[in-house]
Amino acid sequence: MNIKVTDMRSVPGDSAFLIDDGKTAILYDSGFAFTGYAVADKIKAYLGERNLDYIFLTHSHYDHALGSVYALRYWPDAKVVAGEYAVKIFAKPTARALMRELDGKFARTNKITDYEDLIDSLRVDIPVSDGDKIAAGDMVFTVVNLPGHTKCSVGFYLESEKLLLGCETLGVFDGDKAVVPSFLVGYQMSLDSIKKAAALGVKNILVPHCGLLDEKTTKLYFSNSVRYTAETAQEIVDILKSGGSKKDALSFFKDKFYHGKVRDMYPIDAMELNTSIMINLIEKELC
Repeated sequence: MNIKVTDMRSVPGDSAFLIDDGKTAILYDSGFAFTGYAVADKIKAYLGERNLDYIFLTHSHYDHALGSVYALRYWPDAKVVAGEYAVKIFAKPTARALMRELDGKFARTNKITDYEDLIDSLRVDIPVSDGDKIAAGDMVFTVVNLPGHTKCSVGFYLESEKLLLGCETLGVFDGDKAVVPSFLVGYQMSLDSIKKAAALGVKNILVPHCGLLDEKTTKLYFSNSVRYTAETAQEIVDILKSGGSKKDALSFFKDKFYHGKVRDMYPIDAMELNTSIMINLIEKELC
């Protein structure tokens, strides 16, 4: 592959990677607000006098999008690319307030209590939808709508390299074999998105919170993404139908997935909130 992918994360839980072909530099997701300047400093050390040209956001959640504002302080001409629906989310005061709250909680977990708040400056310069082409220098990406984690979730497919910049609809990889389901707006919607992404003929996928997977692991990832999504949903259905509570289902999910690297990179507040939403979806769609 002629593209270099470099990890720019500052703390476990961040999601920020630099895609670079030597001429054009793209920040793929941007991490938290409280790590925004730290991530930007790492990018600056890597690029030197070169510019950051683009920021691709996979969706509107705080751990993926907030760092973009801090990178823009260093490179104000960089173009922020995100799904059309993300623009609507960023414009909502209630959404920004929730981002601020969750970011602050995880900042305090990392013993950071004082940092500049730029969240109200969130912006998208290039709203995109399914099938749109983004020409980033010599790299031409096709936007792939992958709703399921959020309505605004998108991937970016570089067909020339068979490289997919994935999103959390496809699941959170534990670095070994487990793929943690993460559907917040639709269970079947997520399965459809996983199959859509797998059908692209991807050789390598860049997974949020994890990194670039080789060809063998990419195949394992897609296979296990379908498996763990369907398997876990059925296990939660069984708990609920046998008289178990949603609290029991949450405990089951935590026991199954919340350990090792997943625990390190997944803030407990976000995990419990997201899993509770998933359990409600499963009850609605499958019970």
